Amino acid sequence: MPIVTVQQGPRDTELKRDLVKRITDAFVDAYKIPAETVQVWIHEVPTDSWGAAGKLTADK
Repeated sequence: MPIVTVQQGPRDTELKRDLVKRITDAFVDAYKIPAETVQVWIHEVPTDSWGAAGKLTADK
């Protein structure tokens, strides 16, 4: 059973719903497995708890 972990900033529920479907479909197509075996975990990180290029994402 594939488990896909997505780490990202906060997103709208509709966008996450679409992302989960697309990731699941990709595994179904590539591995020829049932959609029920694919799990997608979304970990949302607040913008004040992550940084890039020496700056908090919240400060950009």
